[in-house]
Amino acid sequence: MSEPVQHVSHAAGEGHHEPGHHPRKAGWRVAASATLHCLTGCAIGEVLGMVIGTALGWPNVPTLALAIALAFFFGYALTLVGLRRAGVDWRKALRLALAADTLSILVMEIVDNAVMVAVPGAMDAGLTSGLFWGALAFALLVAFLVTTPINKWIIGRGRGHAVIHAYHH
Repeated sequence: MSEPVQHVSHAAGEGHHEPGHHPRKAGWRVAASATLHCLTGCAIGEVLGMVIGTALGWPNVPTLALAIALAFFFGYALTLVGLRRAGVDWRKALRLALAADTLSILVMEIVDNAVMVAVPGAMDAGLTSGLFWGALAFALLVAFLVTTPINKWIIGRGRGHAVIHAYHH
């Protein structure tokens, strides 16, 4: 598991995390930023998976499976790129990415795919359909709104994106 880190608030509301210290309360701005980072990778994978599955006329289950797999791949990939740029070796970067992003991506994927399935006709709508794109955008928005408080809770305990934040400074 990740080491606990401390969240020190600055006047602008941004946080700084130092390895080895006990966590303090995380702010909504930091949580929203972490969630947006996670959502970016998830959305790339989710959209790509939905587009591929829909374009190929796949049934819902294989389309969802592809979208979920690609969401995890791109979610982790974005974190790995940042950590590697910060000079973190591959093994440690992979461990940090898994620890930082897994719960966030998992919640995001459960929520956005549940919304897509719940919107009547969205999974069967074609790529030129406003229903398909509208439902997908709505699903990602709902996933962001549900995942942000979870990330706030995780970051407040010195886990998740709080751990990798220290490598970006």
